[in-house]
Amino acid sequence: MKTSLEWIRKQIRENKWTTPTAGLAPGYTQANLVILPKEQAYDFLLFCQRNPKACPLLEVTDAGSPIPRLTAPTADLRYDTPKYRIYRHGELVEEVTSLESYWQEDLVSFLIGCSFTFEHALLENGLSIRHIEEQRNVPMYITNKPCEPAGAFHGNLVVSMRPFQSKDVIRAVEVTSRFPAVHGSPVHIGMPEQIGIEQIDQPDFGDAVTIKEGETPVFWACGVTPQSIAMSSKPALMITHAPGHMFITDQKDSQYSVL
Repeated sequence: MKTSLEWIRKQIRENKWTTPTAGLAPGYTQANLVILPKEQAYDFLLFCQRNPKACPLLEVTDAGSPIPRLTAPTADLRYDTPKYRIYRHGELVEEVTSLESYWQEDLVSFLIGCSFTFEHALLENGLSIRHIEEQRNVPMYITNKPCEPAGAFHGNLVVSMRPFQSKDVIRAVEVTSRFPAVHGSPVHIGMPEQIGIEQIDQPDFGDAVTIKEGETPVFWACGVTPQSIAMSSKPALMITHAPGHMFITDQKDSQYSVL
């Protein structure tokens, strides 16, 4: 499969790639996307600063500009994500492949680190990623862990899950802890009921994956948390990526590794 950014962005802009981006463009940093009117941008910026595990900021755009000048200056956030979600007053009202008809001159975009970024490092360390193996979207769950509120924004943490053999869990923790800008180390290991997940085979976002005998579910803070926040806080308008359908930046994963 071709994986050049030019080819990938062309496929996305032409609506030829509308599926999850896990495993796509290995080595390049993927990002979650949140777009809000300028009047709510400060509160959300504060929310990100207070919840850096869930919402590690990579870039904030100028109001009205769809161009992420620091992370992908030739890209356009209106077209270069496979699927977007439109929330109005906390309700998901539409899923679209372009924001052209939704764009407003007061919109501010937030790019937030994504755990897909450290998956390349996990694979390089010989650890398999189940949702990539099974060609599914990563499973994501709304937990019972409240985020630190900020202004109008409040709600619970969302986590993504990857199962590993028990002998590999420590290595997965070591590898991902090198990437604090893209969620870093896990927030919970095993015993999903302790964080409010009663049915691990029924994720709130994404797809269920196989958990094999002897495997332990490992949970990372997830950039889909703002979608949980949208449902709780009910802003008049919030635009996000569809879960698993990320924006791919020009940045290399290695730029976000601390080692």
